[in-house]
Amino acid sequence: MVKLLVILFIGLIFESTGIVLLKKGISNIGEVKSVTASEVARIIKAGATNSQVLLGIFFEALFFACLLILMSKSDISFLWPLTALSFVFATLAAMAFLHEHVSPVRWAGVVFIMIGAALISYSEHARAKTPPQQLSAARTEPSR
Repeated sequence: MVKLLVILFIGLIFESTGIVLLKKGISNIGEVKSVTASEVARIIKAGATNSQVLLGIFFEALFFACLLILMSKSDISFLWPLTALSFVFATLAAMAFLHEHVSPVRWAGVVFIMIGAALISYSEHARAKTPPQQLSAARTEPSR
């Protein structure tokens, strides 16, 4: 399980790096003034030539590769909720690299996400310690 958490941690760093780079790149391109075909084409063309946007896409692709590795090795009910930690990493990266202010209410949300991730991780750890015969007996026992 430690190996999976290390891969997740690395993937979350890749994702938060990608998000910061995408934000910086799109800020350089400029605001989307309207949702028209010509404006969307302008944004796509500008994004395809902006090094920060391209690097952001690259780091998001690395995160996706980590996610695929994790999906092949663990239950999605364990893995997917832990990807919510990307909100924690993104908040910290936004503060450090984009100099964004994070309100106390947002920090409370970050704390709740961390508590949820800890509970999910604990539940996986507790499940791993349950002897197989107890698991199979619990599954075959009729519900009342």
